[in-house]
Amino acid sequence: MLLENKVAVIHGGGGSIGGAVARAFAREGARVFLAGRTRDKLDEVAADIRAAGGTAETAAVDALDEAEVDAFTGSVAGRAGRIDVSFNAIGVQDVQKPLAEITVAEFLRPIEVATRTQFLTARAAVRHMAPRGSGVILMFGGGGPQTVPGLGGLKVALDAMESMRRQWAAEAGPYGVRVVTMVTGGIPESMPDGIAAKDEIAAAIAGSSLLQRAATLADVGNVAAFAASDLAGTMTSATVNISCGAIVDY
Repeated sequence: MLLENKVAVIHGGGGSIGGAVARAFAREGARVFLAGRTRDKLDEVAADIRAAGGTAETAAVDALDEAEVDAFTGSVAGRAGRIDVSFNAIGVQDVQKPLAEITVAEFLRPIEVATRTQFLTARAAVRHMAPRGSGVILMFGGGGPQTVPGLGGLKVALDAMESMRRQWAAEAGPYGVRVVTMVTGGIPESMPDGIAAKDEIAAAIAGSSLLQRAATLADVGNVAAFAASDLAGTMTSATVNISCGAIVDY
């Protein structure tokens, strides 16, 4: 198994992306600690993992709260003896409108949320990884060179995450800590039920890709497990492109 005896922390573990990664990590042998604000969703993912023979624990944590993130991460490290992987997939609360129509608060919100949460969770994990000389910080949703109209502050937030990934990789690399971002062209399965034009959006995502399909939640989990494993031990300050060719010339 790719992650046998590893300890993984997943913020946003009750969401579709976080849950898919948590299930994949557990399937590959990791001991998984799920954090999020909605306990019922976390418990549902944990139940699935346990039913499949894996190990999972849950905790209510606000990934935007410095004290909560530090306390949770310290608790995991104290109980498990280590943290090998930290993955953050919380939503960034973006409002997608043309820039000429969006408010300052709406524009800034995803930028503030993305940079704050990724900084807090990465910093908390690195503080426990660095003394051991190993670890992986895994981010989701990097920028890429392309953009489309009407995204509000989302694309700026994703680009900021890429800058943060490079900065963390440069500073944590000497301590054996790797930092990797996963980039997709969109995951139709992760869109909430009832969203307007969901089928049309899914078709557009698939149609824009070289493979004429979109990545699935299973794809996300599988690639995340590989990127977090020792098989990817030479990969850092890197972006793993799982857009099926929707994002090119990265």
